[in-house]
Amino acid sequence: MQTASFSGTIETIFYIIVFYYVFKFLARLFLPLLVKKVVEKAGQNFQQQYNYQNQNTQTQNKDEIIYDSAKATKPRETKKVGEYVDYEEID
Repeated sequence: MQTASFSGTIETIFYIIVFYYVFKFLARLFLPLLVKKVVEKAGQNFQQQYNYQNQNTQTQNKDEIIYDSAKATKPRETKKVGEYVDYEEID
């Protein structure tokens, strides 16, 4: 079994500090590139979805008029929370 020495502890702390600064330096170099790629990919996805939706709306016949009679005859219902109870004060 080995025991910890003072020089081994200092060496370990030194390696941790060096690793931290190397990681920080590399993150400053590559993180903006990575974020730029992610933003570009998200923009492409949004553009594809937008184009897909526009293509679907353009393929419908523009001369055809669709009238939904179910909505016109049935009025909108409001939310029913419960019964209204009128309370009176008793003196």
